[in-house]
Amino acid sequence: MADVKNILFIMCDQLRADYLACNGHPSIKTPNIDKLAAKGVNFKNTYVQAPVCGSSRMSFYTGRYMFSHGATYNGVPLNIGQPTLGDHMRELGVSTGLIGKTHMSADRGNMERLGIDPLSKSGVLASQCGFEPWERDDGLHPDELTSPNLAYNEYLRAQGYEGDNPWHTAANSGVDENGELQSGWFLRNAHLAAAVDKEHSETAYMTNRAMEKIDELGETPWCLHLSYIKPHWPYIAPAPYHDMYSADDVIAANRSAEEKQDPHPVVSAFMNHEESINFSDEEKRRHVIPAYMGLITEIDDHIGRLIAFLEERDLLSSTMIVFTSDHGDYLGDHWLGEKELFHEESVRIPLIVYDPSSEADNQRGKNCDDLIEAIDLVPTFIDALGGKEKYHLLEGRSLLPHLRSETVEEWRDVAVSEVDYAWRGARLELGLTPDKTRAYMLRTKEWKYISYDGFAPQLYNLEKDPQELHDLVPGRKHDFEVLEFENLLHKWIRSRKTRFTTDHATIEAKTDNAKQRGIYFGVW
Repeated sequence: MADVKNILFIMCDQLRADYLACNGHPSIKTPNIDKLAAKGVNFKNTYVQAPVCGSSRMSFYTGRYMFSHGATYNGVPLNIGQPTLGDHMRELGVSTGLIGKTHMSADRGNMERLGIDPLSKSGVLASQCGFEPWERDDGLHPDELTSPNLAYNEYLRAQGYEGDNPWHTAANSGVDENGELQSGWFLRNAHLAAAVDKEHSETAYMTNRAMEKIDELGETPWCLHLSYIKPHWPYIAPAPYHDMYSADDVIAANRSAEEKQDPHPVVSAFMNHEESINFSDEEKRRHVIPAYMGLITEIDDHIGRLIAFLEERDLLSSTMIVFTSDHGDYLGDHWLGEKELFHEESVRIPLIVYDPSSEADNQRGKNCDDLIEAIDLVPTFIDALGGKEKYHLLEGRSLLPHLRSETVEEWRDVAVSEVDYAWRGARLELGLTPDKTRAYMLRTKEWKYISYDGFAPQLYNLEKDPQELHDLVPGRKHDFEVLEFENLLHKWIRSRKTRFTTDHATIEAKTDNAKQRGIYFGVW
C-alpha cells in the first residue's frame, strides 16, 4: 500500500457513537461503516470539545479547545487569527475543500477592520473556515431565510421538484394519508416518507458532489471534508429508509425516576426545553427515533458508494478515510432532547480511521479504548502527510501511533469538553446573564466531573455507574474527588496554548542572546 496522499474527512451531524452496529447497537444496519471499521481502527472513547455544532466543529478544524479558539456557540465568529485545517493542508500542497456544512460564522468585523475583501481569495478562505467552498450547505433552510440561489434547491428544481424552497417541501416534508404535504419540522411527521426520491436526497446529492469533485481534482493531492447534513433534524427520511425501522427497534431510554426528583439546576432547566419535554414522552420518542435510524442507514449506503468509487479509481490505497460526527443526540435519554450537556449520549462520538499505509496493517479491525479528542484529527492529518509538529499551536495529538502499531508510551488520562449555554432558554429560566453560563467536563476512565459557573458540580463514577444515573455530589461523600478535579480543571485552563503566533524554535533562537543581536541592557 502507498503512503497517504489524500484525506476523505467524513462528518455526520448529531450522530451518537452508540447508534452504529460496530459500537454495539442491536438493531441498526450499518454494514458499510462496519467494513470501514474492519479495515481501520475504531476509537470507541472519542469526545467532542463542545457538544454543540458550531463550537465542536471549530475545535475539529483548528485542533484547539473551545477555550482557546473562542467560538463558544453557533453563530459566534471564529477569530480570523485562528489557523484552520485548510491552512495547514495548503502548506503541504494539498487542495482542501468543503462539501456540506461547517456551522462556521465569518469574522466580518475583523475582516473589515483589516481591509480584507470577502470576495478575494484570502477573504473567501477566511469566510469559509479555511476551506475552499466546493459546495457549502449548512443544511437548515427555513422558508423565511433560504437563499434563492441555494445550489441544492436549483438541483431539485432541475429534477422536476416545484416551489420556491424544495429543500423544505420535497427533501424535508412528506405526504400524509390524505394526500396533504406535511412539514418535517414537526416531530409528529417523522413517520412519513420524504417527498424527495432517495436518489435526490441531501445525503445522495452531497455524495454525488463529492465524487464529482474527486474526479475533477485528478492527480492533485486533496483533503475533502464531506460533511453530511443528516441525521440532524428535521427527522424525516426518504423511502425506503422512512419505515426501515419501527418502534420495536428503538432501544429503551437511558433514564431514571431519580434523575427527575431533584435534578441539578442546569440540567433541570434543560429538561424544561420543548424538545426535552417531547422526547421524554415515550410514545413520541418511539415515533421519531425510527426516522433517525433510517437516516443513519441512508448515510451508510452512500458510504458504501463512496468506498466503491475510490476502489474503482485506485484511490483507496492512497486515501486516509475518517468517519465521525460533531456531537450526539439525547433522543430522550436522561429526560433530555438535543445535545449541549455532557452525558455520553451527547458528548461521545463515533470515530473510525482507515489508514492506507502498510504500516497500519497490524492494527486493522482493532478497537481502541484510549481517550481520544476531536482536536486530535488536525495533527493526525499533518503527521500522515509528513508535515511538522506544531506543538505551540495545536492542542490535540496525532493518532498515527495508534494507527500504525507504534508504541504509545504516554497518552492523555482525561478528555475535556466545554459548553456555553447563553443562547438557550435554560439561561433565562435560571436568571443568568450571558457571561455566567459556562461549564466544563473532565472525563477519565473512571470518573466524569462537570464544573458549572455559579452552581454545584456533578460527579459520576463511570465504573460503577456507566449510565450516569447517580450524581455523587449531593451526598458529600466525595468531596476529596471534587477538590481534586477542580484543581485539575484549573491546571488545564492554565495550560492552554494562547501564545500560538510564535513557535518554540523562534523562542529558543532568541533566548538570552541579546548581546549577539547588538542589544545591551543593564550592562556596566
